Amino acid sequence: MLGTILAGLIVRDLRTLERELEAYPSEESVWLTPPGIANSAGTLALHLVGNLHHFIGAQVGGSGYIRDRDAEFTTRDASRSELARLVDGAIAMVDATMPALTEEQLAEPYPIEVAGVRVRTDDFLVHLAVHLGYHLGQVDYHRRLVAAPGTVGAMAVPDLATARRIGE
Repeated sequence: MLGTILAGLIVRDLRTLERELEAYPSEESVWLTPPGIANSAGTLALHLVGNLHHFIGAQVGGSGYIRDRDAEFTTRDASRSELARLVDGAIAMVDATMPALTEEQLAEPYPIEVAGVRVRTDDFLVHLAVHLGYHLGQVDYHRRLVAAPGTVGAMAVPDLATARRIGE
């Protein structure tokens, strides 16, 4: 059950990331880095996709994905449509991997050491969901700062996997 809930949360936020990228007025604005801002929205999108494919797809799901973390932070020319395609791939991977996890698998140690420590798989997957939300907030702030004010409906509770309208 937890795997399904976390998958729904991550997918919700990845769909929000797609809406954020669509809300930029131009390809160039996705890659702007104003003074004091270290990463553009494009960089953060690449980082999030690579992070999820590595830590969920490869480590938990055995996808064989090979991460190029340096490229996540040096690429500057991917189009919004290419970024959307990459985000869609991450959504498909999360949907294919996480709901199948059993409570026993979630309680096991995460398959690899991370930052010099071992943690339970469920604990690390929650961390990944929070990491995504943290960077999603940065993308929203970046978009509002450099290009387009307003909201894209980020992190909406009705979009949670278990949300049901009253009376349903």
